[in-house]
Amino acid sequence: MTAIDRAGLSLWAWRLTWFSWALLLVQQLGDVFGLQPPWVIWVGKLLPLVLFLPGMLRDRLRSFIWLCFVSLLYFIALVERLFATPQAVLPWLGMVAVVTLFCSAMFYVRWRARELQPPATATDPESPV
Repeated sequence: MTAIDRAGLSLWAWRLTWFSWALLLVQQLGDVFGLQPPWVIWVGKLLPLVLFLPGMLRDRLRSFIWLCFVSLLYFIALVERLFATPQAVLPWLGMVAVVTLFCSAMFYVRWRARELQPPATATDPESPV
């Protein structure tokens, strides 16, 4: 696997995405071990987060985009949990993680896509002048 060059804002968004992804995974693991649901629920809570891991490691922007969509499901579940148990710390941690994950992954896709675009040349008829 080769190193991928990132710079500026995309590097910060990439780091924040991975940090918030790991934080959400830890929160979900804490939820699983604290509530001890059946294994089907356990797999259903953790599989969506791990499903996009190979694509994210290969820097495929589609994986980050789909992770944003899936994170909305975690957001819905966490909002319900916060209304049920507003004093619990774990749902608040998850909410901060999922909102940060969504925003940082969205910004990473936007900024990384700009980095990956070839520079426009003066002879290109479609380049804005």
